[in-house]
Amino acid sequence: MTHAHALPLDRVAAIAGRIDRPIVLVGLMGVGKSTVGRRLAALLETGFVDADEEIERAADRSVAEIFDAHGETYFREGERRVIARLMEEDHGVIATGGGAFVNAETRRLILDTAIAVWLDCDIDTLVERTGRRNTRPLLQKGDPREILTGLKDQRSAAYAEAQIHVVTDDGPHQQTVLRILEAIDAWL
Repeated sequence: MTHAHALPLDRVAAIAGRIDRPIVLVGLMGVGKSTVGRRLAALLETGFVDADEEIERAADRSVAEIFDAHGETYFREGERRVIARLMEEDHGVIATGGGAFVNAETRRLILDTAIAVWLDCDIDTLVERTGRRNTRPLLQKGDPREILTGLKDQRSAAYAEAQIHVVTDDGPHQQTVLRILEAIDAWL
């Protein structure tokens, strides 16, 4: 790491050494949980897993297909079981789907056994990022800006229960990673 805002590697190692549970990234779709999560795990020299990818692998179908076939309630129950298994398997960094932390049982599980990091950003950035791929089931049924604004309003209170809150922006993902590490360091 050579840019001006880098943490010294010995400080990163010291923070990593104090982290005794998984880091679970929560927040709306499009905030960068998977991208930032991969970079955070690499910096901490630990494993990374995307809960949605694990759900798709376990079900052998996409999240959208599971939603369509069985509905959101069924999906959330399976999601909670997968997240619990991932945390037990000691993955260092776990990216969750946007609605995972809104489920009270899943939220309690994460808060009790992990460090929850709420990644948050403005609606314009979310609309731009989620518009890059057509794989978001909740955005298929109307205007993405309206849907994302509504989801942010509905979910922010749940996300606010996370131990760490980091606002992301259009800056480099590495900047967000460093903000997360500094916030965890301060929290520990």
